[in-house]
Amino acid sequence: MLGFIKINLRDMSEKMDLEQIKTILSDFYCPYNKDVDEFIQFKALEFSKQHLASTYLVFASCQKKPVLVGYFALASKYFHIDARTKNRIGSNLRKRISKFADYDAFLQRYIVPAPLIGQLGKNYKNGYDKLITGDELLQIACDTVKEGQRILGGKLVYLECEDVPSLIRFYEENGFCSFGKRELDGDERDKMKGQYLIQMLKYLGE
Repeated sequence: MLGFIKINLRDMSEKMDLEQIKTILSDFYCPYNKDVDEFIQFKALEFSKQHLASTYLVFASCQKKPVLVGYFALASKYFHIDARTKNRIGSNLRKRISKFADYDAFLQRYIVPAPLIGQLGKNYKNGYDKLITGDELLQIACDTVKEGQRILGGKLVYLECEDVPSLIRFYEENGFCSFGKRELDGDERDKMKGQYLIQMLKYLGE
């Protein structure tokens, strides 16, 4: 997307001094999601080194210098859709899911391999959040997924979000639809509201 620079944290760690990278990451602040904030501060580098997830930093120009405006993290995962739930999804999406899913007749559910947008957040430090919209950051994340799928195949992407109407509406307006819920893990309950996350997916067209 024009006007933004996207850098893979793994590539950055191979070219820059560790302390320099930590300084850049420490410049990120998101007051609305503790998990997003803690991931980039304490987990992103290690996850990148271990190839558990790929974190991408997004920069924009501010006073003629690049500043960190947001980031997202991607990981390869599997999710499942119960057969009854699948029937409540639109017919076009049902057909597309079937192309990429394996059906488990015993458990009566579809097993789907797809990239997970595990983290997505804007940087509110110094008002940098105003340099990028949530729509733009999510589009960059989806475009990055599409780049990988051109090589590896696939057309689906999914994410999990808190059961907050404004947040769900944001993702729905960007083409995602809900298909299930996942109970929070023990270490997630201190950082998020409620007892579960809403699971949402999107078909990435041509």
